[in-house]
Amino acid sequence: PLRRRLRKPDVIDRFLFPRSLPQLAVALLVALPWSGAAAAPLPEVEARAALAALEGADGDAARAAIDRILEARDQRFVGPLIELIRASELGIAGPGTRVVAARTLEDLTGQELGTRWPDWVRWYAGTELEAPPGFVGWKGRLLGRIDENFESLLRDEYPRTIRPEEIVWGGVAYEGIPALDEPPHVPAGKADYLGDGEPVFGIVIDGVARAYPQRILDWHEMVNDVIAGVPFSLAYCTLCGSGIAYDGRVEGVGKVDFGSSGFLMRSNKLMVDRGTRTLWNQLTGKPVLGPLADRPLRLAVLPSVVTTWGEWRRRHPDTTVLSPKTGFDRPYDPGAAYAGYFASADTMFPVRRAREELPPKARIFALQKDGRSKAWAVADLLATDVTNTDHLGEPYVLVARAESISVDGESVRSGKARYDAGAEVRAYRRGSHRFTPGATPDELVDAAGKVWRVTEAALVGPDGTSLPREPGVLAYWFGWTSFHPLTELASESQAGAQAPVTATP
Repeated sequence: PLRRRLRKPDVIDRFLFPRSLPQLAVALLVALPWSGAAAAPLPEVEARAALAALEGADGDAARAAIDRILEARDQRFVGPLIELIRASELGIAGPGTRVVAARTLEDLTGQELGTRWPDWVRWYAGTELEAPPGFVGWKGRLLGRIDENFESLLRDEYPRTIRPEEIVWGGVAYEGIPALDEPPHVPAGKADYLGDGEPVFGIVIDGVARAYPQRILDWHEMVNDVIAGVPFSLAYCTLCGSGIAYDGRVEGVGKVDFGSSGFLMRSNKLMVDRGTRTLWNQLTGKPVLGPLADRPLRLAVLPSVVTTWGEWRRRHPDTTVLSPKTGFDRPYDPGAAYAGYFASADTMFPVRRAREELPPKARIFALQKDGRSKAWAVADLLATDVTNTDHLGEPYVLVARAESISVDGESVRSGKARYDAGAEVRAYRRGSHRFTPGATPDELVDAAGKVWRVTEAALVGPDGTSLPREPGVLAYWFGWTSFHPLTELASESQAGAQAPVTATP
């Protein structure tokens, strides 16, 4: 009867009627004597009890926890306090929590950022602070108030290779952005719903071609499909402007397929493999938190290209293409999901700039070798058509003989906008050859005047010699350098650029 009379939990309710183990820990916190030790991290038992107290809505226990954190000057609680600002904004923590957490943060850090969650996120990304013991599970329980699946993804016992403080909720539930699993396709001749100038992702495996319209993938961001018997996942992070085809066969694990976890890190989507519920980084192809995160795994990248439907169909008249009959009710019109974001110079979620030589959303094309990467501004590649270059001693040729793909779209949220949807760039190993543009976009000419054919798998010489395709990644500059901060930027891209800032890997 007492609980029913209370409009919301208060300290008496939590102590007399504990509803969970965290609330028992709250009672323990209040019962523990003050240590009196200044400027020293709280012992583990007290730190876990303090976290549990902060998980409550408000009351004496939370105030006691904050007092104890401030007395100890325990900066491990900076991360949890930033979480509480956001939780209050989202309505999963008390409305007064936001102000109290902000004041405590300013006292602990000396930063005057108020209740501005994005500013705290950017600042924290530039620090080397660590969270207190029990933080991952605490964060899982907190975000579990939005979707109970989140609690099962964030557990203290899981290995991890990232700072879990940098994981943020992306605004959707677990698999709230639904992946397409072996969706229907149609022959090119029946794709009357596509215009020639529309952007598509194109993939060829063992000579079998397939296209995936961007305006459909804007709503799904993940396709688990099979071409020529090869399972793969086309993982598309709309926020980072990157679509990457990953081989679904992982040594020591078997076949994997992915969904969208609902989480982001540095404005990049965290994929979740449905078998183990491990979180994977979309831009690196590595497991970062969960049962597989302590294994040296990396998804193999399959070559793909961003091009127009008309150009893809010209090159591959026998291609199939993803059908809009996906089984989901979505407005699959150009730009309906993200036209406003694609046209904007801003990011949707807070990201600390790792590098500043290019604008944050400049399009780049990147190659990786032996764990190191090199990037080229797409604008430079388009200006030269054919670029003979190298990376870590390996000679490459980059072919970009089309124009940037522009789309006149209309967002269901923000209205009409014209935006850049990427460009057609392919990379090949060139050996000792140097190439210039041929008479057609499908041809290159070597120094001896011989004509080579540009195919999806390789450059093919007149005598049948082939130079293999090298998978690359098209992305926004901010997205790529957030996870590859030591990327070498091609000198052509640095003319008049600003000096790079200190990078945090």
